[in-house]
Amino acid sequence: MRLSAAIALVGLAATSMLAGVRADSDVLDLSTKNFQSTVDPENLILVEFFAPWCGHCKALAPEYEIAATHLKVMGIPIAKVDCTVEGDLCKEYGVQGYPTLKVFRNGKASNYSGTRKADAIVSYMKKKSLPPLSEVPVENLAAFSQSERVVIVGVFPKDSEKRTVLEKVAKAYGDDYVFGVVEESPEIKEGVILYKKFDEGKNILEADFTEDSLIDFVKSNSIPNMDEISAENYSDYIVAGIPLAYYFYEGAEQRSKFSTEIEGLAKELKGKMNFVYIDAGKFGAHAANLNLKESWPAFAIQHVKVGTKFPLEGEVSFDTIKALTEGFLAGTVEPSIKSEPIPETNDDSPVKVVVSHTYKEIVEDFDKDVLIEFYAPWCGHCKNLAPTYEKLGELYKGSNIVIAKFDATTNDLPSDVPFQVEGFPTIKFRKAGSTEYIDYNGNRTEEGFIEFITENAVNKYEVKKEEKPVEADDVEHDEL
Repeated sequence: MRLSAAIALVGLAATSMLAGVRADSDVLDLSTKNFQSTVDPENLILVEFFAPWCGHCKALAPEYEIAATHLKVMGIPIAKVDCTVEGDLCKEYGVQGYPTLKVFRNGKASNYSGTRKADAIVSYMKKKSLPPLSEVPVENLAAFSQSERVVIVGVFPKDSEKRTVLEKVAKAYGDDYVFGVVEESPEIKEGVILYKKFDEGKNILEADFTEDSLIDFVKSNSIPNMDEISAENYSDYIVAGIPLAYYFYEGAEQRSKFSTEIEGLAKELKGKMNFVYIDAGKFGAHAANLNLKESWPAFAIQHVKVGTKFPLEGEVSFDTIKALTEGFLAGTVEPSIKSEPIPETNDDSPVKVVVSHTYKEIVEDFDKDVLIEFYAPWCGHCKNLAPTYEKLGELYKGSNIVIAKFDATTNDLPSDVPFQVEGFPTIKFRKAGSTEYIDYNGNRTEEGFIEFITENAVNKYEVKKEEKPVEADDVEHDEL
């Protein structure tokens, strides 16, 4: 929650706040009639583009309502648009799946990148309501330093060039952290203090002040020494960008079994690796994503930046945990690669089945253009897409344009692939001779795919289309 007694939040006229609000809801209902008048003025507003049948939208609804009530008091409205009614409006803003959340400031849209929980929405919008770097009067420093879970304060004179560096970092990381600057502080003469509502309560930057040292300082100290991981804070660890070690436990006894030793190791390696507890009763299925068996306790390390996984095999003890950690940091242990067996018959298939062991051979064959779907067998949207995708494979069979699919639940991507799969289906295109991947965000129809391939493929191929192509039902993603 980003809040300062010294800085007023962006306010809205009462009439604007009430426009489109039902008696039982603080969420504004927007349509083509009132959309522009609501988002165009010098306002800050969060808008959800949704479909009534969308399961993810239904799950978001109660959280969105709670957030709306909290933010209304602060003069920050949030709204929604029903895309089954306002199709043209949703198309205008590039909505490809539901729910899509966008932040509008002065009429300009940007994607909401927070989690879909009420407290996260409130915190995110409060941050958006203030400038990236807040000028804080000395008398308000105490209140400002406690206004959010993590607050970074620079203590610099008005004419200090270091303020420019601080502001640059604040602009880059303003969606994640609160930044302020004050001319003097009773704690230090000059420098940067990171205030936090956990562990030791605050940290002072000891290294020489540079942009890189400031970023490292913030990322290293803005996460608890060892916390319970959940959907609410998972993104914090991804943003931190350093390796993440998971200790899976089942029950209080397993959680406390090595807690003193592991938390000590976590403190020792702070800045090099983050450690988390993970409740196997709630999130045990995540073990498979780390190539672990669902047997507890369990331990694994994930290289967040490249996605490689290092599961602990055999007995779980503090000694084996420490040995794996030391081996990982020394670069002496190899990552675990999960792959299905190589298909015995694949050459004549209209859609090429790709597994980890054949990814380089098929997807990165530079003579071929490749359209590849990353899917999950349980994903309903993937099942809906399957007939269209099979037909597409038939149309390009025998050409130098490959239509392929990859089960991302049973296969790992090579570590040098420049993306991670975050939802299903994810569809990418790689042009012949190129190492870059293009996201496919068009209509999941035969016509839509053909138009995209024709426009982007290096290898030209004319397909014979049927008059009535098979179409996928919708464009929503299933999340990991």
